[in-house]
Amino acid sequence: MNALSLSDIREDYRKASLHESEVAESPFDQFRKWFEEVMHSELQVPNAMTLATATPGGRPSARIVLLKGFDEQGFCFFTNYESRKAEQLESNPQAALVFFWSELERQVRLEGSVQKTTAAQSDAYFKSRPAGSRLSAWASPQSRVIPDRSYLEEKVDEFREKLSDEPAARPAYWGGYVLKPIRIEFWQGRSNRLHDRILYSLQADGSWRIERLAP
Repeated sequence: MNALSLSDIREDYRKASLHESEVAESPFDQFRKWFEEVMHSELQVPNAMTLATATPGGRPSARIVLLKGFDEQGFCFFTNYESRKAEQLESNPQAALVFFWSELERQVRLEGSVQKTTAAQSDAYFKSRPAGSRLSAWASPQSRVIPDRSYLEEKVDEFREKLSDEPAARPAYWGGYVLKPIRIEFWQGRSNRLHDRILYSLQADGSWRIERLAP
């Protein structure tokens, strides 16, 4: 055991507060406000988020992905459609996202349904990626067992030669998803663990109910 126990690791949050009277009526506007502050905070990966999925039987799985766009239609990310997360989303299109910006003592949690982006949207984003990232998308059988690192490197070389005339082409098994939230919670760390938690819940008429949750 280390001299410092895990139970001794503590942080007292004091940087900001969050009140119902201060938040935007729309959770998308509130997220946009916070995300603009994140982008000006010089965090290393400001758009990193945890994506949680589950099998039809409820077995959960989570990993970090990158936010690549958001608006009132939802929050967008891209991946291999043959990956484990894609298989789970195909059979159970419900998911959750979590952003944690420790430097700002903030967290955002989202829950909702997921659907694929259009082929045109996936094509447009794929063409914007660096050449190496496009090759990786072709070469990697994401989530599948491979014999060793050299197998992957050989696949990259193989596709580099195959795609020399069409470097920006998108493989059919790669594209985007959009999570359309029905719940969005904004968490602001506060002193003595009395954190501020503001929940937006989507109503049947399309409006958002705003409530405070106990920390």
